Amino acid sequence: MLTITAVIRAKQGSEDTMRQGLLDVAENVQKNEPDTIDFFISQDPNDPCVFTTYERFTDQAAMDLHNNSDAVSRFFGIAKPLLDGDVTLVTCNEISAKQ
Repeated sequence: MLTITAVIRAKQGSEDTMRQGLLDVAENVQKNEPDTIDFFISQDPNDPCVFTTYERFTDQAAMDLHNNSDAVSRFFGIAKPLLDGDVTLVTCNEISAKQ
């Protein structure tokens, strides 16, 4: 299982647009990516500009399908001018999970 954790900081005032962009990606994952096992989005309650995603993929092909999808491309087109700093991405091999 492969995972990606992303930490995204939006500029103040653009939280709603960033949230909706992430939710649009999640909708696409739900409809079109059977090998994306999980796609979680969180928003920091103390700093609503901070979002995290946690994504689980069956294999590299599933991760590549997701990362190269039109939905992810559209998201970054919307998100890029709204970012407050770089997106932190951590890609890992999952070694344990509570099922």
